[in-house]
Amino acid sequence: QVQLVESGGGLVQAGGSLRLSCEASGGRTDSRFAMAWFRQAPGKERELVASISYPGKNIEYGDSIKGRFTITRDNAKNAVYLQMTNLKPADTAVYYCAARPYNSVAPPFVYDYWGQGTLVAVSS
Repeated sequence: QVQLVESGGGLVQAGGSLRLSCEASGGRTDSRFAMAWFRQAPGKERELVASISYPGKNIEYGDSIKGRFTITRDNAKNAVYLQMTNLKPADTAVYYCAARPYNSVAPPFVYDYWGQGTLVAVSS
């Protein structure tokens, strides 16, 4: 069973930066995943923040974070990262790492594996 473990969340002031990390483990040694970051703020639906294909050629960002966040991956570690800059109070949410087989034909928001989430809180 694939497990995703996130780290790097915390409390930061508006304008600050954070870097989230997520490592996948437990799958086959030859597993290849497309990966993504989602977030869910209190009272709101979960939204896609960024996604990255395997091995990393295709990247997509949600409209609300374009130009401020950067998604990268380390294929040797089965890891994905989210560098967040110029954070705003509206970015406050629980951030989730997600993964799915690299050749999945499911709709873009459908992922098979999810992390437990890490809280990012941005104060004004």
